Amino acid sequence: MSERIFVGVAWPYANGPLHLGHIAGAYLPADIFARYHRLKGNDVLMVSGSDQHGAPITIRAEQESTTPQQIVSKYQEQFLRCWQELGISFDLFTTTGTANHAEVTHDIFLTLLDKGYLYRDKLLQAYCPRCQRFLPDRYVEGVCPHCDFPKARGDQCDECGKPLNPLDLKEARCYLCSTPPRFEFSEHFFLRLSAVQNELQAWAKEQSHWRPNVLGTTWRFLDEGLRDRAITRDIEWGVTVPQPGFEQKRIYVWFEAVSGYLSASKEWAKLHGDSAAWQPFWKKEAKGYYFVGKDNIFFHTIIWPAMLMGYGGLNLPYNVPANEFLTIEGKKLSTSRNWAVWLPDYLERYDADALRYFLAANMPETGDSDFSWRAFVGRNNGELVATYGNLAHRVLSFAYRNFDGVVPSPGELDGESQALLHKAEVTLGTVDNSLYRCNFREAIREALSLAQETNRYLDTQAPWKSIKHERPASAKSIYTALSLLSALKTVFYPFLPFSSEKLHKFLGFEGSVKEGSWILKFPVPGQKLEQPQPLFSKLDDSIVAHERSRLGSVSDW
Repeated sequence: MSERIFVGVAWPYANGPLHLGHIAGAYLPADIFARYHRLKGNDVLMVSGSDQHGAPITIRAEQESTTPQQIVSKYQEQFLRCWQELGISFDLFTTTGTANHAEVTHDIFLTLLDKGYLYRDKLLQAYCPRCQRFLPDRYVEGVCPHCDFPKARGDQCDECGKPLNPLDLKEARCYLCSTPPRFEFSEHFFLRLSAVQNELQAWAKEQSHWRPNVLGTTWRFLDEGLRDRAITRDIEWGVTVPQPGFEQKRIYVWFEAVSGYLSASKEWAKLHGDSAAWQPFWKKEAKGYYFVGKDNIFFHTIIWPAMLMGYGGLNLPYNVPANEFLTIEGKKLSTSRNWAVWLPDYLERYDADALRYFLAANMPETGDSDFSWRAFVGRNNGELVATYGNLAHRVLSFAYRNFDGVVPSPGELDGESQALLHKAEVTLGTVDNSLYRCNFREAIREALSLAQETNRYLDTQAPWKSIKHERPASAKSIYTALSLLSALKTVFYPFLPFSSEKLHKFLGFEGSVKEGSWILKFPVPGQKLEQPQPLFSKLDDSIVAHERSRLGSVSDW
């Protein structure tokens, strides 16, 4: 029986290019998961969009002496191009700047206000006397009171992950001019988190399927006791506050960004000609998965569920498979110091599937993982090219050359061949189980293991020898190997969509892999093969030193 799967993916700030930390943290695992479920025949909706109202956008605009909208437009276009080139298969990637998003955000705001989950109160807010303006939380920097990180922001510490207020910071200073701010009272709306503390605790107790890091982070906040949180700010860039007297204020970005999952679903429905098409993913039996980095766990297991509980009638998250961080060459990723591998830069020079493979095999699921150019080249050449790619090319080339370009008839299969075909069935089930539980590293390891087993089978069978004196034996082993390639293009498809599509065509299948299903479809004798080409490109070792030298240098990205 098919399932209904909603996939919500973190909304990137449209203030700069995407880097590999973004991809490993949220976007690649979400795409792998969505592709897998679509192939299973499940009904999938995967949405996200550019977060265009955060303080990072206004900061970037001021740095470049331009408008926030120009910054957003530039990076929204770049994001869309990167998703296409990397194969991230959103059903909709929108922005928080649409009229639809503002309408949905206002509806959530007014509903929570009507039900008593929002209230007015005064808040001490940072004011810079030199800039003569109230400062959004991200415009305030200082020392974290919890871990002493010297560059904590006024909304959250990137080092320890704790949410903050500017008042919490030690040695607070204006991000723009370094002047210590003074604090003045300003009236704002607050989300009454304390009202749903017990309900959130009861709900969290039921989430035994969550990853340990997600459960641990969630319970840390719950055990400390939830504090009500201001959801409006003195800023002119963002979604308006639908209340008189608040014309110069805007809804705080974290409140309206998580509302984007619902607004994007409604926008997708309208674009597909059925304005009610979003409802089965939100109001009926469906599972909602939210793919985010670990710094966003709080907003997806506390804030968003609290908002949904207050709003009523909508599905709560089923799972938040948050990843840890990706380091670069053993060091913490830093965009300000250009210690990052930028996605547009990568895609200009290297293959998408090579990156997808490395990040999936090295995904930071249970702890931080590292991207190094030496490891990237090593895995590309040793696993993709030498193990999987070489297997595909030598089998297809041999079959095309020696069996008139068609799949040979195997005759009666021997025990070893039958055992390998059974291994393919077992691997399909094992990968299925791992992907269903969001264990991506485990799944791709099982897929590669099947390729390794097939290589061992070929070495034992040696069809290039038997073709000379025992053609039926050669046909049997080549048919078996072609069948295994068909299995591999299916189990690898969620990870390596581009090479799976190539292999699908080389094997003589019509249509697309994604039009098939999560079952093994072996080629039939006589099926016409296409002349094969290498699936992957070997990388020269010299790129390691070259790419390392670019880290930390001035970048155009």
